[in-house]
Amino acid sequence: MTILSIGRTSYDISCPVDEYPVEGTKYLLSEKIESGGGTAANVAYLLGKWGETSYFAGVVGSDDYGAQIRKELEQAMVKTDLIENSYEIGTPLSIILVNKKNGTRTRFDVVGATQPQLKKYEYNIAPDVIFTDGKEYSATINALNKFPKAISILDAGRVDRDLLELCKYVKYIVCSKGFAEAVSGIKIDYNNSSTLVQVYKKLKDRYPNNNIVVTLEEMGAMYSFNGEIKIMPGIKTKVVDPSCSGDIFHGAFVYCLANNFDLEKAITYSNITAGLSVGKMGGRTSIPNLKEVINYYNQKFNIVEAPPKEEVKPVEVNSEDVLPEIPDASKIVIPTATTTTPGFESTFTVGGATIPVISPDNNNGNV
Repeated sequence: MTILSIGRTSYDISCPVDEYPVEGTKYLLSEKIESGGGTAANVAYLLGKWGETSYFAGVVGSDDYGAQIRKELEQAMVKTDLIENSYEIGTPLSIILVNKKNGTRTRFDVVGATQPQLKKYEYNIAPDVIFTDGKEYSATINALNKFPKAISILDAGRVDRDLLELCKYVKYIVCSKGFAEAVSGIKIDYNNSSTLVQVYKKLKDRYPNNNIVVTLEEMGAMYSFNGEIKIMPGIKTKVVDPSCSGDIFHGAFVYCLANNFDLEKAITYSNITAGLSVGKMGGRTSIPNLKEVINYYNQKFNIVEAPPKEEVKPVEVNSEDVLPEIPDASKIVIPTATTTTPGFESTFTVGGATIPVISPDNNNGNV
């Protein structure tokens, strides 16, 4: 499958701290983790790492951060042909402080008042799946129109005019709890399950033709399957750094749809992938490999892989067990009583069987 991810990227610098900084205090940081970021770029990265044919369409600055982002994507086998360079605006930068005591993060996004948009809408590929973070409206609309048969997935993580419009045209809306509450006008209360049902029904009323998944952070994800509204719980794990976990959920979800998983299995895989990621420090560096996710899934559902087939050895047979070769019928001459000479025996042998010679006149009245 060829998968196209459209959206923004950034350069992330994560700094683990022992506690949240106090204003006016100087700190000495012993480590930092650097990598590319941005939802669409992270989705493309995971898909490349998991062996899919992955393309990313977005804009980077013509600076060192932009060059590093491109290089990192290429190392994950992501196709970067559709990345454009901006010479007016630099690559967005994000500084992330991760509290090692409780696993919370504080993010500072350094971006300009305006962000560069993709200018080229012509694609030299025919994607089977399109993922978008909704931040490249024109490029996304063009791709959806040009490839109407592609599976389309939208990350609805905020509420704005462009994103609400894009929701109408995609097959799958994967939205945040905040988006769901804002659009439905209902606050989710985990102690009151009716609020969850009401929120989902409001979303479905607004977007009746879409498959809708609401991510609920550590609580899992809410979705509809076979006419029922359900919640797939997340996995229990110690949170070290939640950075990028939402993007990783989206990436795994796209992978599953591209590989024809049903909705429930896709959400289960996505929950596992995101859950495993929060146990590691960093964004992209926390993405688990595909085998790790498969092993966790198999253990969770007690799925035992079939053992490898043993090599079948040829059976040894004794010479006396071997059947005689079938004789060539064209070379068999059946003697008759009229062609026998004096002293010719009344039987003959064919293929090891003894057959009596029958005179043509001795037919017992049968023709």
